[in-house]
Amino acid sequence: MHFKPTGIEGAWLIEPEPFRDDRGAFARTFCASTFAERGLETHFVQHSLSSSRLKGTFRGLHYQAAPFSEVKLVSCVRGAIFDVIADLRPQSATYLAWAGFELSAANGHQLYIPKGVAHGHLTLTDDAAVNYLISERYAPDAAHGVRYDDPALGIVLPMPPSVMSDRDRDWPPIT
Repeated sequence: MHFKPTGIEGAWLIEPEPFRDDRGAFARTFCASTFAERGLETHFVQHSLSSSRLKGTFRGLHYQAAPFSEVKLVSCVRGAIFDVIADLRPQSATYLAWAGFELSAANGHQLYIPKGVAHGHLTLTDDAAVNYLISERYAPDAAHGVRYDDPALGIVLPMPPSVMSDRDRDWPPIT
């Protein structure tokens, strides 16, 4: 696995190193010792899967507040998404910065998202599925979000969302 900095403190784009032969390919997507060597989370108590039928579906930007703040390891296992993170940690050197990456079943890239960083994704294909490894259990009272189009963040998506939940559309502005 190759760990590439994202421009957001503590967040990493992880690219697989597939072994290919006549049968296809094999690649590690997680190794506790490799993550631990980098000081990254290795204990994921929840694994989740989201699926979206239509291209242009936006989910997020979500995070959980302390004491239920969570690390996420996200991958796209079907189709393709534009994955977005935004740093909401006031003490961080990258506070209010954002970054976006194409994750797809074809490229196998993953995004490691530290605590205090909001996450969302826009589907780039119909019938997309996203896998999440999450370090904390879901706590409904700690679940929060911010709008992807909040001017304080300045996020630029590759296309406007065409499908979005009312909840995600109605998150309050950061400031």
